[in-house]
Amino acid sequence: MEIVREENPEGGKGFMTLKKLLGEEEMHGNCGLYAEVTMEKGTELGFHRHYGESETYYILSGEADYNDNGTVRPVRAGDVTYTPSGKGHGLTNTGDGEFVFMALIIKD
Repeated sequence: MEIVREENPEGGKGFMTLKKLLGEEEMHGNCGLYAEVTMEKGTELGFHRHYGESETYYILSGEADYNDNGTVRPVRAGDVTYTPSGKGHGLTNTGDGEFVFMALIIKD
């Protein structure tokens, strides 16, 4: 398992940690990412678009604002988000602690 700490993710601010649960070999070229992601308090994952892939988040804990192509809505534990190819999204941790979610990127 690989653990990566990113600063200013996708041009945002703060820090997030990705615990990559599967490597390239296990994903057989079908997945771009399968990871548990932890965003520190106040961290923002900048708005970005996906091309040739979709991304799904399953929220485990904390509170955040999810930007779904310009429409912002709150998300918390148990919520699921989906960003299809050609669309974009961003995320801001609005809670008092860490925001944790599962991220899955599937290649088209």
